[in-house]
Amino acid sequence: MSATDKPAGRKQAWLTVSSGSGAPTRQLLRGKVIVIGRAPSNQVVVDASTVSSRHCEIRRNGDAYEVRDLGSTNGTFLNGERVEQGPLGMDDEIRLGKAGPVLGFQVEIVPEVVFDKTITLTDSRVRREESAATEETKSAKDKGTSVTSHDEELISDAVARARKARSAGQADQTQIIMREMLGVSNARSGKRHKAIIKALVVALVAVAALGYWRADQVRQEKTDLDLQIQRIDGQLASGELDQQEIDGLMERLDDYQRQAQSIQNGLLFKWGILGEDQLFIQQEVRTLMRTFGAEAYSIPPEFIDEVNRFIERYQTSDRPHVERVIGKSRADLERMRTIFDEEKLPPDLSYMALVESAFLAGSYSRAGAAGPWQFRAATARAYGLEVTKELDERYDVEKSTRAAAVYIRRLILDFGSGSSVMLALAAYNVGPGKVRRAVRKIEDPIKQRNFWYLYRARALPTETREYVPKIIAAIIVGRNLERFGFADASENAAAVSVP
Repeated sequence: MSATDKPAGRKQAWLTVSSGSGAPTRQLLRGKVIVIGRAPSNQVVVDASTVSSRHCEIRRNGDAYEVRDLGSTNGTFLNGERVEQGPLGMDDEIRLGKAGPVLGFQVEIVPEVVFDKTITLTDSRVRREESAATEETKSAKDKGTSVTSHDEELISDAVARARKARSAGQADQTQIIMREMLGVSNARSGKRHKAIIKALVVALVAVAALGYWRADQVRQEKTDLDLQIQRIDGQLASGELDQQEIDGLMERLDDYQRQAQSIQNGLLFKWGILGEDQLFIQQEVRTLMRTFGAEAYSIPPEFIDEVNRFIERYQTSDRPHVERVIGKSRADLERMRTIFDEEKLPPDLSYMALVESAFLAGSYSRAGAAGPWQFRAATARAYGLEVTKELDERYDVEKSTRAAAVYIRRLILDFGSGSSVMLALAAYNVGPGKVRRAVRKIEDPIKQRNFWYLYRARALPTETREYVPKIIAAIIVGRNLERFGFADASENAAAVSVP
């Protein structure tokens, strides 16, 4: 291939952060100056005793990168040598302090997205089978029948058994499996579900007849679409685009998401061919997004990265906060969950108090915010709390949580429908006025209420872009204490159980 034939692309740099506690994390380097240190305000936070508050920075000049020490106490080492500044190349190592955490520097070429290519499914036979099954399903629904969760479990099991039998060279077992499945379903349901079961059988036949080779094709088609989506997300994350470029990328992103969603909603995908390799945290994030009305096919990788980063912090440097919640503050969390449930809000939003105050008794900030929900005096009074020299109800768990629930509900109403819960979280963090000023930079009134558009377009304040994934991380940890290494999770399961 000649130089002129070389695929177009751009350089994108990453840091792999290994702090010695927990699994290494990989962070995309965005912007021209990336500050690294222990302070939470840094773009890359490394919480270790050898690391200064603002330890060093990485500067980008075109496609070139260099590291500069910022007067750190223990120094910055590049490939084993202490430096004030030095150029960065592929697989270079930055150590924060002589025996401190190691950051691996990597650069990769991200191909430019080709927008004139339409990805389509191959094999018209499978498309006809899926289309027939979908039409049968639609017809059955029009007649008033429906698939129950039991039906879907039954079909999913039958599909898995048929595939397993075929891979073992026992294709003749398919008919037996089908008859068993129909017998169980008809015995349970009678005539009412026969139309819908007919549609499900079509899907089973398609799976059994076409085998794994088709699964690989569908998987590859969806992978191609997901890759296109990731590339667009990478361009949006660069922060170097004007509004017209952002809108153009968003349109393409929506198109690819629709195509990928169509595959994901297909019967073959739904009943066990694809999706088994989704990461646990991504699944948890999607579950919460459905709860909050902010579901999307593609969640920005940057958002997932932030959630992962904060989960790691809850397992390490912020571990005492989680242990406090499931320990001595257990009763307070239980009461908060009950109040949110009574106020018709997702009980998991009670974990906002973990992010706000870490459930520290007498929590008070330099900005004048106090109590578990970190109300400022004026806001607290506006929502019915008494704040005087003699009495400060911001510290009353019952009353302050009631006030917080009313405030959050009002924020949800203020910011419209759809992903409004996510925008309400943002507004709780920085105030509704600041969020309104940020979203008004976007002219389209529909996009002003789309959290994922605002996140990708980097229209929200930096602290909000961190605050929202931190809440999501707190909720995920709270829902899965044992998975994330909290030994006493079983003893305190009642405190964090999901209703």
